Amino acid sequence: MTVADRPTWAPSDRPAAVLEGLAGRVPPRRVPNAELPASWGVDDAWVRRRTGIVTRHWAGPGVRTSDLAFEAAHRVLAALDGPEPDTVLVATSTPDRPIPAMAPHLAARLGLGQVAAWDIAAACSGFGYGLAAAAGALAAGYARRVLLVAAEVYSTLLDPADRGAGVVFADGAGAVLLRRGTHGEPGSLLAFDLGSDGTGHELIQVPGGGAAERARPARHTPADRYFRMAGREVYRHAVTRMTESSQRVLARTGWTADDVDRFAAHQANARILDTVGERLRLPGDRQVSNIDRVGNTGAASLPLALADAASRGQLVAGARVLLTSFGAGLTWASATLCWPDLPAVAPVADTITPEADTATCTGIDAATDASTDARIDAAVDAGIDTATPATAARR
Repeated sequence: MTVADRPTWAPSDRPAAVLEGLAGRVPPRRVPNAELPASWGVDDAWVRRRTGIVTRHWAGPGVRTSDLAFEAAHRVLAALDGPEPDTVLVATSTPDRPIPAMAPHLAARLGLGQVAAWDIAAACSGFGYGLAAAAGALAAGYARRVLLVAAEVYSTLLDPADRGAGVVFADGAGAVLLRRGTHGEPGSLLAFDLGSDGTGHELIQVPGGGAAERARPARHTPADRYFRMAGREVYRHAVTRMTESSQRVLARTGWTADDVDRFAAHQANARILDTVGERLRLPGDRQVSNIDRVGNTGAASLPLALADAASRGQLVAGARVLLTSFGAGLTWASATLCWPDLPAVAPVADTITPEADTATCTGIDAATDASTDARIDAAVDAGIDTATPATAARR
């Protein structure tokens, strides 16, 4: 089946998924660029310029993905005005354990009883896939209210020798509550576009730790338990896939770029976000982004960006919103909705310093840039890659 043959997800008489709650949470440990390991050989100015990131949050010792998921879920349920959710979905690439799924444990921890619960493994596209899964459950009639949580603790997958990934990836969780409603009402999800390309499955991966390693242990080393990404190829795919997917979902919704009030893309890298925005002709003042303050939090990045924007008054009722994401698999997902009037959304962090809010990438002279390691320069330019030579030698 070609892209043109795929379902259009047009509004119908079936129930729609309606957004009625939103929350986000990052761990309290804030790691500004100045506190990155000296062995990585990068400075604050360089990281800002190449990634757009000023600071990120990493979980402290003993903090699991389920802990962050619980905090985000608890926040959104605290504002609940209606029945408790009867379905729980968790999107994550960093589950507490390979088995069992994290969603049933989260549901039990929240006191929701014996509800339907399952995990979604679509990497950084997980939230978009989760929205589609929630919409399907609500339309099929076996769910009335769905709690969707996207949570990651990427810091547990980072190779200490891999400065390319280390400067970008971070930890956090976002949660949304979706109820059964009607198409066209405020908050209803209007259209979707989902896709994958498994021929690129090795471009973003954790090579070890699964059944493949157990089946062929001689082919793996301890370093294979860390996150790996082929930056240049990932950059190209991320820009192309998010742009094309956004264009398709806009067409299915009946919108043009001029109709979009707010555009939220997976917070991968500031250069990727800028390039996708330019290709879609969506200027920066219409984009929702918090990568400068929280980094790349995988599946959690979209709900965290939305929660952050909502808490700052940047998302108002009636705004026409375009969402898009791209991740390992390769996978991509886009959706559209008109923003509803939501309960007040709390800030995603306990505190965000003025430096993080107002930091820019100015004041970087040519001497600073020229002194930077050329290889890592190119890697991050390309969307964040690779390990240092020592790590690459172990592959």
